[in-house]
Amino acid sequence: MATEAPDDPQAFPAEPAAPAVRGGARAHYRRLLAAGAEAAVALGVGVAFMVWARNIHVDPLIRIGQVSGLAKLQFRAALLALPLLAVVLYAAHRSDHRRFRLLLRLGCAAVAGLGTGIVAGGIAVALRGTPWGLGGQDGDPATLQGYAESFLRGEGLPDLYPPGFVVLLAEWTKYLRPGHVGYALKDLQLLLSAVFGPLCYLAWRSLLRPAWALAVALPAAILFLDPIRPYSHLVMVLMLPLLGRLLTELSRVRALSIPSALLRGVALGAAFGLLFLGYSGWFVWSAPGALVGILALVPWRHGRSALARAGVLLGGTALAAGLVGAPLLLRMAQHGAAAVDRYAYFDVYIDPAYVMGWRYDRSGWPASWAWPPPGELAGQGTFTLLVLAGLALALALGLRRPAVVAALSCLAGAWVLRFWFAGHMQRDQAVMLYPRTTWLILYALITLTVLAAMLLSGGVQAAWQRLTARQAVRLPRFLGRRLAAGSLCGLAVFGAMAGSWSANRYMPSDPAKGDMGLDAWRSHTLERADGSCSPYAPGHTCTAPHELWRPQDSKDVRIWCGNVPYTSWTEYCGGKPPAG
Repeated sequence: MATEAPDDPQAFPAEPAAPAVRGGARAHYRRLLAAGAEAAVALGVGVAFMVWARNIHVDPLIRIGQVSGLAKLQFRAALLALPLLAVVLYAAHRSDHRRFRLLLRLGCAAVAGLGTGIVAGGIAVALRGTPWGLGGQDGDPATLQGYAESFLRGEGLPDLYPPGFVVLLAEWTKYLRPGHVGYALKDLQLLLSAVFGPLCYLAWRSLLRPAWALAVALPAAILFLDPIRPYSHLVMVLMLPLLGRLLTELSRVRALSIPSALLRGVALGAAFGLLFLGYSGWFVWSAPGALVGILALVPWRHGRSALARAGVLLGGTALAAGLVGAPLLLRMAQHGAAAVDRYAYFDVYIDPAYVMGWRYDRSGWPASWAWPPPGELAGQGTFTLLVLAGLALALALGLRRPAVVAALSCLAGAWVLRFWFAGHMQRDQAVMLYPRTTWLILYALITLTVLAAMLLSGGVQAAWQRLTARQAVRLPRFLGRRLAAGSLCGLAVFGAMAGSWSANRYMPSDPAKGDMGLDAWRSHTLERADGSCSPYAPGHTCTAPHELWRPQDSKDVRIWCGNVPYTSWTEYCGGKPPAG
C-alpha cells in the first residue's frame, strides 16, 4: 500500500498529438469507464458470491454441516481470489504502471466484494431450507416486519423509527414477495450484507487510493456488518467518508464556481438525507464534532468570495439534506421530546469507557464477569494501544487533512454524547442507545490508524526523495507496485478469515446457548407458506407464523433491564422488579 510514484514519462511511448479538448474528453471518459468497472466488480463479486453460496448443500443445524458449509465458502473464495491475486502480482513485476494501476484497482474492488460476500454466503448457508430471514418473527426483525405490514395496510410511517428500510421492505414485499414480509426481509438481509463491503469501499474511494480505501473498508465492513439489520451499520460506514468528502470540497471551495459549489452541495446533501432516513443515530452522535470540523475548515481568512462559495456549498448541503430527510425530521420535531429509550442490555452494564468491542445483547458466552476482556496495561490491550498510536500519528501528521478531520469529528462527537447520556442514565431512567456509540468510536479509531499509516508512508517517501535528490538516487520504480500487490494479498487473506469468523457467529444454535445463532434457529422453527417445516427443523417440528401489527411505544417510566434474572433486578436497576 505504498504511495504510488508519479508516472515516469519515459516509461510509456508517446501518444499522437491531439487537440487539448479532445484529449481531455478522452481521459475523462477513461476515468469514468474505470470507475464504472471498479463499482461493477465490487458489487458484482459480492452479490454473485452470495447467490453462488445458496447452492451449498449441508445441514445447517448440525455442527459438522456448519463446518462443511464454512469450508466450502473458503474453497470457493480461493477459486476466485487466487487467479485474481496472481494476475495482480504478475502485473506488479511485469506490466507497465498504467496497466498495473487498473488491475490493482479492480483487484481491490473484488476483494472488497468478496469479504462481505463470504459473510452473506454464510448467512445463506445458515438459512438454507427456510424462507424466513434471521430472527424469524422475534426481536428487531419482528419490529421491522410489523412496521412494514402497517405501512402496506395504509397506516403510514412509524412515528420516530427511521422509515427508509421500512419503506424498502414494504415495497419489496409488495412487488416481489406478495404477502410474505418475512421472506422479503431475508432477501434484503442477504442482499444488503453482500453489498455492504463494496459500498463501504466505494465510499472511501472518493477520498483514498484503492489499496488504502480497502485497508479502511474491509476490516470495518466485516467487523460492523450486522446481517440481522444491515441497513443500520451501512449508514454508519458510509456517513464518515461522506463527511470527509464534504470537508474536502469545503477545503477546495475557493477553486469552485458558484454553480459548481451549489451542485456539489446539493448532491452531498441528498446523500446525507437518504442516509439519515436509513438510521439517524449516527448523525445525532456525530453532530457536535462535525459542526466544529466544518467551522474549522471554512476559509475564514480568504475573503468574501471564498466565504460566499463556502456558504453556497454548505447551504446547498443543508437544504438538500433537510428536504430529503424531512419525513423523519418533521416527526422528530413533533415527537422528539417524548421519544425515550429505556431498554438496557448487556453493554449498558459494563465500563462505559470500554469502546474496543462489544459482546451483543445475548446472555450466553462470554460471561459477564469475563467482559471486557482483560488488557496488559491498565486494562488496555495491544489492539487498544495500536489504535491510540494511530490516533496520535493522525493528529501529528494529518490535522489539516479533511479525511482525518472527518474521523476526528465523529470520534469526538460520539465520545462526548456517549458519556453525557450514560452520566444521566440513572437520573433520567433513559439509556438513549448510548452503547451504540461504541461502533462509531471504534470505526473512527480504525480509520485514523489507517490514515496515519498512509500519511507516515507518504512522509517517509518524501523525506527519502529529498535526502537523495542531490545524489540522483531514486527508489526502484517497481517497489511501490510490489508493496501494493503484496498488501492486497494480505488483505484478501484477512477478508477470507474475518468473513468466516463473522458468518460462523450466525450459524444456528440451540437457544439455551444464548448466542447469535439463536436468530437462524428461530427461522428454522417457523412454518413455510405451505404449512411445512424446514427440512432441518429441530425435531421436525415448527410453529405457525402469527400476524404482525404496528409496534407500540413502551409506556414504562423506568429502565427495563434486559437479560437480567429476576433475583438480580434490584442489584442492576434498583427498585422492585416488575411482576412476572
